[in-house]
Amino acid sequence: MVMGARSVSMAVDLGGVRMKNPVCTASGTFGFGSAFEGFFDVGRLGAITTKGCSAEPWQGNPAPRMCEVPSAMMNTVGLANPGVCGVVEGQGAYLADLEGRGCRVIFQVAGHSVEEYAAAVELAEEHAPWASAFELNVSCPNLARGGALVGGTPEDASEVVRAVRPRTSRPLLVKLAPVRVAEVARACEDAGADALSLINTISGMSLDVHTRRSRLSRPTGGVSGPAIHAIAVRMVWEAAHAVSIPVNGMGGVAGVEDAAEMILAGATAVSVGTANFYDPTCASRLVDGLAAWALEQGVTTINDLIGAAEC
Repeated sequence: MVMGARSVSMAVDLGGVRMKNPVCTASGTFGFGSAFEGFFDVGRLGAITTKGCSAEPWQGNPAPRMCEVPSAMMNTVGLANPGVCGVVEGQGAYLADLEGRGCRVIFQVAGHSVEEYAAAVELAEEHAPWASAFELNVSCPNLARGGALVGGTPEDASEVVRAVRPRTSRPLLVKLAPVRVAEVARACEDAGADALSLINTISGMSLDVHTRRSRLSRPTGGVSGPAIHAIAVRMVWEAAHAVSIPVNGMGGVAGVEDAAEMILAGATAVSVGTANFYDPTCASRLVDGLAAWALEQGVTTINDLIGAAEC
């Protein structure tokens, strides 16, 4: 971005994913990107992270899957997806074009077991040559098997990474659950992860006091949105200080100051999640907003602001 005689470079390197700016979208809140083209040029973003995909299609959890709570939303979608090959068939051409426009595609994979994660990555490795990187979702709280149940401890998370690492040479990101983040982050780095994404939703509960039932199809669901932002910033700061690999920060990012906080806390990239549902242009506006903030801070590259919090 150029302002007067000054300019700032917004390019960042997220564990081998070279991005023209640090703005991403979080998995599960942006689909595969094509639905947002009517709101803005998705190619402006540094990267998108696809919805989590398993080796075979998953139906996800029954409805109701989402509800609003004060300053947040809750979901129990359960990673419903058409499977890796279904995504490649339905969205592959668009995602390849998006890569060609300079927006990196991070292909997120999921599984019920270590073996299923490995199978999903093997399929994506073969059928998705356009993907710049893979992200392992070992943190979804809404699965009866898999997700946070296979990634909630340093031992379990590192087992998944070690099983997947030999199956691809592309950059490998791991999306962490919001528990024991420093320990799990170090374990994933030791196992071969190239970057980390955090945080996923935080498990919560919302009850209809008239029916005395959960407002979701399951007793609990994942809380996301502005209510969890301060927690997310703290966890990004903890993870960034625990490892030497880059961090992709997310959790309640809805404006420039939210994104800037993540970068100052140590995030190399910032992802927009829940805000995509009520403000579909949010991520696009952050591209310009973060550049203006970096100029205001007097730096020549956004990289000089990563982890620059003085505390």
